[in-house]
Amino acid sequence: MLARRTFLGALLAGIPMVGALTAPLTGAVAQASIESSLEMEIERYIKSLRRKRKIEGTERTAWSVYDFSRDRKLVAINEDVPFQSASMIKPFIALAYFYKRREEPRRFPYGPRTRRRMERMIRDSNNKETNHFIDLLDAKCGRYGPRTVEMILKNRAPGVFQQTSIVERVPRGGRSYRNKASAHDYSRFLYALWNRHFPGSDELLRLMALENNDRLFRGARRIPYGTDVYDKTGTTAKLCGNMGILATKGRNGKRYPYTLIGIIERRERAVPFGPWVANRGDVIREVSNIVYDYQKQFYPLR
Repeated sequence: MLARRTFLGALLAGIPMVGALTAPLTGAVAQASIESSLEMEIERYIKSLRRKRKIEGTERTAWSVYDFSRDRKLVAINEDVPFQSASMIKPFIALAYFYKRREEPRRFPYGPRTRRRMERMIRDSNNKETNHFIDLLDAKCGRYGPRTVEMILKNRAPGVFQQTSIVERVPRGGRSYRNKASAHDYSRFLYALWNRHFPGSDELLRLMALENNDRLFRGARRIPYGTDVYDKTGTTAKLCGNMGILATKGRNGKRYPYTLIGIIERRERAVPFGPWVANRGDVIREVSNIVYDYQKQFYPLR
């Protein structure tokens, strides 16, 4: 059997490479600064939860923070480890569609109907619409199943999607456990998106800014209203996560954007599911509070 990388390489030969984003994203790739006390503070917080058994020993976590204003990675905890992606993979699927739309606008239109379907996929996390875009890209581009989406992304932006694996449609009941990505992939994706390196960047940012039940701002009580949030959550009985950009507003009227990715994954399905995901969502919210408090040391935030 071919190794996965060789297998994908063979398949990619059939999909033309157009405008590949291959150059390293120096800011997003950089490791956390040794002078950043933020990473240590987050590690202390997570360790305290483990001591209190509020995070189980079998649960893994990953955290990433990148400050656009200072062009600096502040946190990189388990950043290169692939985790279940759940619905956090959906902006990647949207991007694959925008790549194909740029290359073949007639075959991949973006009128009101497609826009509404995108909104349902990103804002409402609608699994039926997600499978629609996976199947559409596969039917028109590859016939390799969900891997067609992964191939489109890795062919055009290999420097971004280094630990991303898209191997399944969303199963009935939403139990999507096999698609994976790393916190570093989300960080690189958000960095490139914010800097408009992708086709359809403005539209994808609009979609991710639509109001939803995020875990980076909603319920994170120390972050003030007026903060712009561009995000996507991911939730299964094995995963609680959120990746996004928070553009905080200073007293001087300027915006100070940064990325925050938080992922908590367990080996087995949580039973009962509701209390587990609510608790882990609150952990991500508190980390978001910690990051905001740290940023206040450097910017005139409220």
